[in-house]
Amino acid sequence: MTVPLRVIQWTTGNIGQRSLHAILSRPDLELVGVFAHGAEKVGKDAAELCGWPEPTGVLATDDVDALLALKPDACCYNPLWPSIDELVALLENGVNVCSSAAWITGGKQSPEDLARIRAACEAGQSTIFGSGAHPGMTNLVGMALSGSCERVDEIRITESVDCSTYESAGTQTAMGFSQAPDTPGLAESVRRESEVFAESAAMMADALGVTLDRMTFDVEFTAATGDSDLGFMTIPAGTVGGVMGYHRGWVGDKNVVSVGFNWTMGSHVTPPKPLAHGHVIQVFGLPNMRTVIHCLPPADWTEEGFMGLGMIYTAMPVTNAVPAVVAAAPGIKTLADLPPITGRFAG
Repeated sequence: MTVPLRVIQWTTGNIGQRSLHAILSRPDLELVGVFAHGAEKVGKDAAELCGWPEPTGVLATDDVDALLALKPDACCYNPLWPSIDELVALLENGVNVCSSAAWITGGKQSPEDLARIRAACEAGQSTIFGSGAHPGMTNLVGMALSGSCERVDEIRITESVDCSTYESAGTQTAMGFSQAPDTPGLAESVRRESEVFAESAAMMADALGVTLDRMTFDVEFTAATGDSDLGFMTIPAGTVGGVMGYHRGWVGDKNVVSVGFNWTMGSHVTPPKPLAHGHVIQVFGLPNMRTVIHCLPPADWTEEGFMGLGMIYTAMPVTNAVPAVVAAAPGIKTLADLPPITGRFAG
């Protein structure tokens, strides 16, 4: 019988708790530790933190040294943003990292920080991999569709959704929502917040055998025509209620890869393009290919609203990748490097 891989879960927020629940459900993974950012979670059983039906005996801690002493094979790393110090500590101690924390290639990091990550992988003979829903799964589907083409001119991926179900006021404000459309520096703020999309565009270009000349970013803000109270934040009339932007990779004057979003917040906004309520993935070439991914509830879905579905959709491409990442050669690996990541049969 194969010995289960020893895994620690890093954070138990919206995405982390979904990853934690999935780890507990897989016989090939053994949960050995949980890192909690919040003091109120320290000492709680993992089951309480993710809705697992019975105690696990694994208690959350904020003691990094204690977690490293457990000698885990891998860490599901799910904070909102990556900490280079945390990643280095894990990797140089031989812990393979599977991350949903704004990491695809590490290209948005400074050269110094990227060098630290590479050195940590070498020292620990470990691997770091990043994925998620978008970017992540959408890029994988785009690359797969391109395999049906004799000629590829452009891959374009758009997250086209009403994102008001994602209850994170800080993130939404940084993406422009509820701010005046002419706020100085707003476009640059959105570019920085969404820069991981540029990493995924560069990854796809590399998979296509393309050396990009440059990356650009363009964004269009749409003002709300009325007030919307979303509970966790408000979108006043006249402020940004719609954001559509793309990170684009170019070869000469040809736009080869585009990864972006057409997002609205609230009911009083008409975006430049109608919402598809999913991820629109297009490959232009010979032939043209197009698909839309919809994340839909199963018949036994009991949670109020669909936010939880999106969190599962974001967490699972990372959690399900653990065995492949542990088996991979040391270093920074992407979706273009690993074999196909699949889920597990529920039976």
